[in-house]
Amino acid sequence: MKQTEQTLLEQLRITEFEIEQRKTLFVLEPRDELLLRAAGTAIEAHLDDLVDRFYELQTSTPEIALLIGDADTLQRLRAAQRRYVIDLFSGVYDLDYVNNRLRIGLVHKRIGVEPKLYLAAVQTLKTLLVQKLSELLPDPDVRVHTLLALDKLVMFDVALVFETYIRSLVAEIETSRNKSEQYARLLEEKVAMRTRQLEELSRTDPLTGLLNRRYLDETLTRVLRGAQYRRETVALVYVDIDDFKRINDSQGHQRGDEILRVLGDIIGRISRTEDGCFRYGGDEFCIVLPNCDARQAEETFMARLALEMAKALPDVRLSMGCAETGPDEFILPDVLLGAADQRMYRVKQLGRKLGAEAEAEGEEAREAPQSEPSRNGADGC
Repeated sequence: MKQTEQTLLEQLRITEFEIEQRKTLFVLEPRDELLLRAAGTAIEAHLDDLVDRFYELQTSTPEIALLIGDADTLQRLRAAQRRYVIDLFSGVYDLDYVNNRLRIGLVHKRIGVEPKLYLAAVQTLKTLLVQKLSELLPDPDVRVHTLLALDKLVMFDVALVFETYIRSLVAEIETSRNKSEQYARLLEEKVAMRTRQLEELSRTDPLTGLLNRRYLDETLTRVLRGAQYRRETVALVYVDIDDFKRINDSQGHQRGDEILRVLGDIIGRISRTEDGCFRYGGDEFCIVLPNCDARQAEETFMARLALEMAKALPDVRLSMGCAETGPDEFILPDVLLGAADQRMYRVKQLGRKLGAEAEAEGEEAREAPQSEPSRNGADGC
């Protein structure tokens, strides 16, 4: 249940039984209630004078005058003080009485009345009432017991008011603590998110969006351990862009960056979720393919990569090499990487050799002597 749906009595768990227990603690007996009710008749006749004198003394204190603020507020406070004194001498101190006292404490706390000012006001009112009762009660025995009963009831009231003060302070502390915890959680989430972003940046190549070389060794080691445990084959594809330096020199680095981005996008697009795709450095890329052998890598990944590159960048050629390890014996990560690199290099060398041979054949064809055409068309027939 929400706090706003509960009375102050319910919030503080005060019942009729609890009230009787409190009366016992303050030794507030039925005789005291009768004495206070009897004195109430005499007090009511002088009530206006008592309230006027009370606020005359209160407003002489600058702090209290500042809290009251204006004449309308003072008039409302006078009326409330009259009811307070009447209740004080009603002789009936039940749930309604206690609830009214609790509300007084709540109002005082909300408008910023410090406990010292409240206690000073209570002491002022009690002094005025004691003086007036001393004048109005001629019987010494009745006067003494009535003043004693008044003292008990005032302490009973003060205890109730201070419970609302304390409860309000505890609620403020709880609210502040909840806000602090919420802020701390938000801060932790932001720090965690920023940490993840920084970790992602630290392991991601900013140009291609693929993982960088720093993360390759860690990934390859983890994949090989998992494959060894599951007795699976792991393939590693090594990719290099042919004549990349010449492209940069002749067409500019912007063109080179565009080629790298396109290649990185294709690699990321055609790879599986479990594959690890890395820009190894410069124009070199590595793709770790778990649960895949060299033949499968060549027939699926490498073939598709060559096809997609031919569509996107027909003037760019790739050299690719593939090595595998497992499932019975596993080589070290750097050995696997070196084997794929060597096979890529052999493919590149073969490509250069074939390219040189094709160029030489073209030169020979261009330099071969051509037969001289006939000067007379009829003679050539």
